[in-house]
Amino acid sequence: MSTRVSYPVEVKMQAIQMRLAGVPVKEVMEKLGIRNVTQLKVWMKWYREGELHRLEQPVGKQYSFGKGPEYTSELEKVKAENRFLKQQLDVPKKVHGIGKGVTPRIVVTWMETIRGEVNINQACAWLGIARSTYYRWRSVFKMKQKDPIVEKIRQLCSLHKFRYGYRKITALLRIEQRINHKRVQRIMQVEQLQCRVRIKKRKPTGQPSQSAEHLLQRQFHAEAPMQKLVTDITYLPFGGKMLYLSSILDLYNGEIVAYTIADKQDTSFVLDTLNQLPNRPGMMLHSDQGSVYTSQAYQEAVKGKGIIMSMSRKGMPADNAPIESFHSTLKSETFYLEGLTSTTTAIVVQTVRDYITYYNSSRIQTKLNNQSPVEFRRLAA
Repeated sequence: MSTRVSYPVEVKMQAIQMRLAGVPVKEVMEKLGIRNVTQLKVWMKWYREGELHRLEQPVGKQYSFGKGPEYTSELEKVKAENRFLKQQLDVPKKVHGIGKGVTPRIVVTWMETIRGEVNINQACAWLGIARSTYYRWRSVFKMKQKDPIVEKIRQLCSLHKFRYGYRKITALLRIEQRINHKRVQRIMQVEQLQCRVRIKKRKPTGQPSQSAEHLLQRQFHAEAPMQKLVTDITYLPFGGKMLYLSSILDLYNGEIVAYTIADKQDTSFVLDTLNQLPNRPGMMLHSDQGSVYTSQAYQEAVKGKGIIMSMSRKGMPADNAPIESFHSTLKSETFYLEGLTSTTTAIVVQTVRDYITYYNSSRIQTKLNNQSPVEFRRLAA
């Protein structure tokens, strides 16, 4: 335990005068060699309450009411009383301003400037207001204060149509400033700005079997673009007729490199998507065991491009999780989020095209260091 330090009365008075002159606390402590900021606050409190006699008391000695030396002289007592009366007259003038009455904003602001030097009861007595009134004003004043970061978070959530959770919103904010993700999460919860995308869960069904070799083995990481691709078909039951989306995703950066929208789910439908790929021998293309993928025409087209074919086990959509996840995300962040569950065929097609463009070029992903797929591929090159 450190020993208590006794400071001369002259040092204490010099410290008080420096603080009254507006010298920062840190500078006062460094110049006079004061170790603890609490000591300085106590001296200021004694000065403002007219208890200068306490500056002379021994270390650790606290005079109780009616005991110990109150004033060193009658003159000191008169000076203390005059100082107390002057404070009662001057403080309200500083708070009121020119021609203004006591308002909650002015009172709360002034109270913050004297924190630690004057107790709340004394300050309220000077102002002529009840202590409970001050606390009520402070509560209302703090509620009305607008935090600029709240508005920034609200703008980002609205810009991305509430598709982002607090982690991605934090990543966007950190481009311009430092901020803790827990603060972002708390603000989004209080302001009800959470991600509104519906999470879809699937249950594996059926018995696993293998019609083609499962080469991918859920190794969804690729070292280079167009090295490992995954493909699948999803329903689009939101327009005047049933539509289907066939898409191919690059596992290197999650980019959609080919897609087709049609009203028929046949072999020519998936061949149209396949033909959008470049001829690159050694490239792996993984799919499920749907009839269009096991058809002879499709398998011949895949081999003709020099592509290595891989297939999931039957009834195991997790074997093709990346493309399944993309299709779920597409529907959740467009049709379900915007309420487009019953619209025209043209709007369905345009919505899908716009989203894929947004997904590739603008939508950041945590696994890509909070970059979009196109930006990640461009910077890696």
